[in-house]
Amino acid sequence: MPLPIALQLYSVREQMEEDFFGTIKEVKELGYDGVEFAGLFDRDPAVIRDFLKEIRLQPVSAHVPLAELAKDPAGTAAVYQTIGCRYIAIPYLPEELRPGTSGFAQTVEQIKSIGSVCRRMGMQLLYHNHDFEFVKIDGEYGLDMLYRLTAPEELMSELDTCWVHIGGEDPAAYVRKYTGRAPIVHLKDFYLKGSADGQPLYGLIGREETPKRTAENFSFMPCGYGMQNMPELIRASREAGAEWVVVEQDQPDAGRTPMEDARLSLDFLRPLL
Repeated sequence: MPLPIALQLYSVREQMEEDFFGTIKEVKELGYDGVEFAGLFDRDPAVIRDFLKEIRLQPVSAHVPLAELAKDPAGTAAVYQTIGCRYIAIPYLPEELRPGTSGFAQTVEQIKSIGSVCRRMGMQLLYHNHDFEFVKIDGEYGLDMLYRLTAPEELMSELDTCWVHIGGEDPAAYVRKYTGRAPIVHLKDFYLKGSADGQPLYGLIGREETPKRTAENFSFMPCGYGMQNMPELIRASREAGAEWVVVEQDQPDAGRTPMEDARLSLDFLRPLL
C-alpha cells in the first residue's frame, strides 16, 4: 500500500497568506494526499474542514507553538480537531526552554500536560525537531532525553530528517530508532558545502535569532535534489511504522517558486512510495 504524502504548508506560507484556499487547492492539484498546517490565517476551522472534504484532501496535522498550546490546551486542540487533524506538533522551542537550559524541565512538564489533554481528545501530540536538540547532556542528546522523559501516549516524534542530518546523525537510522513512535516523518532535502561545524542555521529559515556563525553555501532543496538519501528514508519510514511522510522546504531553491519546488519533491517521491 502506498505511503501517503502531505505538504507542510509552511513551505508555501507567503502564497497561503495571499490566497489561503486557492493555495490549498493547488497543493491538491499537484497530487498531494494531505496537508500539515502552520497557521490558519484567521480562517474558520469549520470552513476549512468543509473545504478539505470538498476537494478530498486530508488534514493530517498542524504545527502549533508551545506557548499557544500551554495557554489553552483543550481549546487549541479543539480548533484542529474541528478541521479533522489527528496530530498536533510542537514545531520549535525558544532558546530559554531548550534541552540544556534551566527552562527545559518546564518544557517537559508542559508537554506531558498538553499531550495528556490531546490524548483524551483522541489526538496525538508530536515534537518536530531542529538541530539544537542534538546537544549532549551527560552523554545523551537532548532530543532523546525529551522522549525518554515523556511517555509515547504523551509525545511521539515528528523527526525532521534535514535537521537530524545537520545535527550529525544518520537520519534514516534515527527514524528507525523511533520505530513505533514515528507516525509522521518530515522529508526535507538540502545542499551544504563543507560542514555546519555544530553551528545553528536558523538564520536561513527566517528566525529572528542570529547565530554566531552560519554555514556557507547552504540551501534547502526539493526532495531528491540534495544530499539526503531519500529512497533509504522512505524505507526507514515504512519500517518505523510511519503513517505519513510530509514534505517541508523552508525556503525555495534559487530560481524557483515554493510551489514549483513542492511539485519537484512530489514528482521525485511518488514512485518511491
